[in-house]
Amino acid sequence: MTRLGIIADDFTGATDAAGLAVRKGASASVIIGGQPEQSPDTVTVHALKIRSAPRDDAIRTAADAARHLLSEGRRLYWKYCSTFDSTPEGNIGPVADRLLELTGARRAIHCPAFPENGRTVYKGQLFVGNLPLDESPMRDHPLTPMRDANLMRLLAPQVSGPVGLLTREMILAGKMSDHVARNIPDDCRHLIADAITDDDLAALADQCPVDAMLCGGSAFAAAVLSTDTAVAPPVEIPDGPVLVLSGSCSAATRAQVAAWSGPHHDLSPETLASKGSDAALEWLRESLGERPVLISATVDPDRLRASQETLGADRAAGLVEGAMAALAIEARNRGAAGLVVAGGETSGAVSTALSVRRLQIGAEVAPGVPLCLAQSEGRKIALVLKSGNFGGPDFFAEAAHTLKGGT
Repeated sequence: MTRLGIIADDFTGATDAAGLAVRKGASASVIIGGQPEQSPDTVTVHALKIRSAPRDDAIRTAADAARHLLSEGRRLYWKYCSTFDSTPEGNIGPVADRLLELTGARRAIHCPAFPENGRTVYKGQLFVGNLPLDESPMRDHPLTPMRDANLMRLLAPQVSGPVGLLTREMILAGKMSDHVARNIPDDCRHLIADAITDDDLAALADQCPVDAMLCGGSAFAAAVLSTDTAVAPPVEIPDGPVLVLSGSCSAATRAQVAAWSGPHHDLSPETLASKGSDAALEWLRESLGERPVLISATVDPDRLRASQETLGADRAAGLVEGAMAALAIEARNRGAAGLVVAGGETSGAVSTALSVRRLQIGAEVAPGVPLCLAQSEGRKIALVLKSGNFGGPDFFAEAAHTLKGGT
């Protein structure tokens, strides 16, 4: 099995990739912050918080992680979101260009497809379910609104040189290398690959040259591994209260908050700006117990825009992330043994606040969302870190049930 070193641009993307690797029979761990001793795992994922970071910071942070993974003799994989979340300037392309330089790879092959979760690529166009990316809810994402479904047009302004296309037809016909040799000019170093099924991803992985830099979603990364299957290593879930923290404002997460039937407290950036997080912390102290509880800053796009216009987008996000971090620490200190966290930025803030350095990866709670075990200030804590767009309407209840010892 290929020893893979994955650089993930956010924390939920890191656990997503590690979870699919475990499903394929690999041992996997997620590293948060720093550069630990050499890992014995088949797959090591560096969880970074660089999706929306300044470009130069993102490039530098990714390069540091790449050097560590390369020193272990691993094949690099640049993992970003299956909805290609980025601004017109990056950071997908600039990081990919830097990794090409570090590895000496001739080309980067990009495929964000995750068919199991409805993300597919055809003729270079990215679809979310049955909708082109720019007609999906990603059109109104608060940080990275996606207004084009054509991945070649999206990537071209971010990289040096033109962007090419590997169509599904040529991949399934086994003619990818011939097409590249005959039709792709030397200065075209980035190629978008089609995939609408897992079999397409397997065919693509089989034909990728060993010197190619691989980039994209977690499903493509899993396809690079062998097709062996195995039962995920058991994760021992500690006993204690469960807290759900929802910072994502995606359509999927809004449906999950609406479906929650347990104790629930809402956060707003305006209240946090004027009064701080004392009320939320007091509610948590009174409510945390046998029943799982939810604290949510999840709102619809209009309400989110209003907060951003009042406070500024960065300040509004920072207030929510800071409150979520404080709530996570308070919950841990009061004996919470499980946290479900929705949203990549929120997951990063919570994991950092809890001083988590490594995640042991177990079985998935939902596709792309594994159960994780961590140490926080000497205590075991189970974490479920969910990308905003993942999971069905009952995800929060199902994840909390798992953390309470259910199956």
